[in-house]
Amino acid sequence: SHSCLSAQDVDFDRDIRPLLQSYCGDCHGADLAESGFRIDRRKTLLAGGDLYPQLIVPGDPESSPLLKILGGTDPDLRMPPDEPYLSASELERLSNWIRSGAVLPDSMNDEDESSKELWSLQPVLPHQPPVLPAGEGVGLVPRSDHPVDLWIDQQLRGQGLSRSHPAQPQVLARRLYLTLTGLPPTWQQLQTFLEDQRPDAYEQLVDQLLASPQLGAHWAQQWLDVVRFAESDGFETNHERPNAYHYRDWVIDSWNRDLPFDRFVNAQIAGDQMGEERATGFLVGGTYDIVKGQDDDLSKTQRENELADMVSTTATAFLGLTVGCARCHNHKFDPITQSDYYQMQSVFAGVFHGERTIDQPLSTAQKQRLELIEQKIVAAEQKFFGQARPSVSHHLNTESFPPITAKYVRFFIEQTNSAEPCIDELEVFGPHDPQLNLALANQGTRGQSSGDYAGDPKHQLLHINDGLYGNDHSWIASSSTDAWVQLEFNQPQEINSIWWSRDRRERPPAYADRLPIRYRIEVSLNGEQWQTIASSADRRDGMESDWQRRSETATDPDSPEIIAWREYQQIRQERQQLRTPQRIYAGEFRMPPTVHRLHRGEHRQPRESVRPTSLSAVSGPERFELADDASDAERRLRLSQWLTDARNPLTYRVMANRIWQGVFGTGLVATPSDFGRMGATPTHPELLDWLANYFWESQGSRKALLRLIVTSQAFRQSSQPVEQGHRLDAQARWLWRYPPRRLTAEMIRDRLLQVSGQLDLRLGGPGYLLFEPNANYARNWEAKTLFTEADHRRMIFAMKIRMEPDAIFSAFDRPDGGQVCPSRSRSTTPLQAMQLFNSEFVIDQSTRLAQQIEKRFAEPAHQIEDAFRRILLRSPDVEELDWSITFLNEHGLAAVCRALVNTNEFLWME
Repeated sequence: SHSCLSAQDVDFDRDIRPLLQSYCGDCHGADLAESGFRIDRRKTLLAGGDLYPQLIVPGDPESSPLLKILGGTDPDLRMPPDEPYLSASELERLSNWIRSGAVLPDSMNDEDESSKELWSLQPVLPHQPPVLPAGEGVGLVPRSDHPVDLWIDQQLRGQGLSRSHPAQPQVLARRLYLTLTGLPPTWQQLQTFLEDQRPDAYEQLVDQLLASPQLGAHWAQQWLDVVRFAESDGFETNHERPNAYHYRDWVIDSWNRDLPFDRFVNAQIAGDQMGEERATGFLVGGTYDIVKGQDDDLSKTQRENELADMVSTTATAFLGLTVGCARCHNHKFDPITQSDYYQMQSVFAGVFHGERTIDQPLSTAQKQRLELIEQKIVAAEQKFFGQARPSVSHHLNTESFPPITAKYVRFFIEQTNSAEPCIDELEVFGPHDPQLNLALANQGTRGQSSGDYAGDPKHQLLHINDGLYGNDHSWIASSSTDAWVQLEFNQPQEINSIWWSRDRRERPPAYADRLPIRYRIEVSLNGEQWQTIASSADRRDGMESDWQRRSETATDPDSPEIIAWREYQQIRQERQQLRTPQRIYAGEFRMPPTVHRLHRGEHRQPRESVRPTSLSAVSGPERFELADDASDAERRLRLSQWLTDARNPLTYRVMANRIWQGVFGTGLVATPSDFGRMGATPTHPELLDWLANYFWESQGSRKALLRLIVTSQAFRQSSQPVEQGHRLDAQARWLWRYPPRRLTAEMIRDRLLQVSGQLDLRLGGPGYLLFEPNANYARNWEAKTLFTEADHRRMIFAMKIRMEPDAIFSAFDRPDGGQVCPSRSRSTTPLQAMQLFNSEFVIDQSTRLAQQIEKRFAEPAHQIEDAFRRILLRSPDVEELDWSITFLNEHGLAAVCRALVNTNEFLWME
């Protein structure tokens, strides 16, 4: 009998395989593998499919869940689901096999396809470019020794294809400008290039454009798509994030200063530890449900979703792996376990959505600007306020005046800084006894008012002269305008000083709202005739209020003094911005809690605890495993270092592929965020490895890699179709021609503003809205159709509202920020044509362009010539000129311009 077998005598094929086949084979064999568990494969037999990180622990049957499941002692699972169950002797046989090391025959290895490593997990090899003979034969172009071309030409020869001839210089210049900056050249810039006779004129232009600040404004958009950046929360409330733009600006800046790639990666995971505070906006760039209820289950589910977003985005963006698929079970296709997912989740367990304050030192340029602003403010204040008294304070204000006899003192409030006015104490003194407060109720003085705030005992009329300070002993008027409070003495008193305050507590915080800023103080002997003895008219804030009112109601808003006042207001606001510590939506960091693997991803079914650890399948870089009490910063720093380790086979490959995609429209791997089994395999695997190595050896210079690619003949070749190429490779994946493609939504809008002369090229700062602003609890974003000059910046600076299409350009496949977008689709729909021809924006820009042309040229032929040069960067041919003049005479120049911006020549990069 097998029941008496010792651990040393057990044999899998003889003793264990028949047992497993009998009890488990129907549901967990080759034909039906429920829960991803198969008994005929080494990996799943040991690991346990979707439900367990390790079903069998060799040498330790007590720790092996398989025995608990088959023995009926697992509280959640009993197998097989129906009788007969395993006998005690059969369970003992299994236990002995596990105790002996759970040895499996080699035959099971050959069947286990999932154990084979992915191509992307193999080390990046130092391939050398192939050596090719000079091109010969019909249709072949001259050989190029550029390393990129050597790889491309080798593959083309194998496909029976060859590169196309070089593109025309004007076509190439437009392509290069669009590729590097997202904007085509102007007619003047194009002519400058065409007239440049230097042999390296093209390379000089490449370097010039790589140094342009518009490079960052263009290339950052690709990364923002990849990491699902948007500036609203999503969900039903979809509130905007006013301070999320700092991350967008950081990505742009990182491109423009060519931040080394390792630091680019590290900063987005742990920038708060390395002086790149804004970069951690990456971690919290996704959706966030701000509606938090009392339901503990809902709160935990929300938190799991937040962490899932961080894990998934980090893995797809930097590693090209869909780790998020292992949240509920082991990955179906890639060697990623559920434990891998939760170990990575534990890295981010201390990261929470929210803003934080950063104390960022001013740059030299900012310091110089601040000094200049201070000088301008001093001069302006002398002009507008002269020797005015200081502005009012919430703490204590004193009014001094020549001695005067009064029985009544009235404090009349014309304006406050907010809401109904509040005064915690009104005190009156005279010259005979400067220490005696004549206003006190215990001196017999009575209070009266225009109306009192109701419903709160802290704010009553009796508090105006009770001698007690602070908000809890104050008076609030019932109205925010024309409010007054009055004191009546027992008998006329000689007075020369009045003290008043909003909240005169010595210890902060004290209230500063409801503060009177425009007021007058009057006295009377009979309560009928009043004389003003003090007011805000000689105070700075009172005078400022008067100036503001004058600027808003001026009959001549362009008068020098009104313009000077507005400039003063602007520079004061700029000073405040420079002085104020920045608030950034870049996450809050706390001590991480213990993270457990969750059975089926359900927070109510926690299993074993996990530690912050690198992915088990990525074997190149040194694996890290941190202690349970490791700090949040330590966890994120360690992960960021592991990601950029030179031996990590994924990170540099993935980014090199993204840059290739940005140049040619499609990556060498067509699924740029999925290098797994369900993703595409590289068309040129050796070239991808060579580029990844070049990228690393260039100290992670993205500009260096970009320069390398755009100086290749593969990039510089014609985009014209060839019959053989279309027949063998319609999508030009082997690059027998430059693959033409439509411009992105951002490029189309920016280009429209550029040709009309309206494009504002300023970089950075808060975004403008493509929607009507609103303050609803659940934002109802209504897309704008008319725009002002403030909306004429590049489209990357438009505040990105999730799940809300703008009025025009979302039709051109602009992602909505609801999820990551590693590559944009390129659809062709009737809506695109309608928006581009009939929208008010396009009509407005076409009209503006026509007006500019008409100011320069009176002759229709000259107007048409100028329109073609501005819009299509070429002159019209004879037929086009004839047609355009006829059309102009019938419909006007603006209609001609509108027709030209609707052409494929305008909308496509070729």
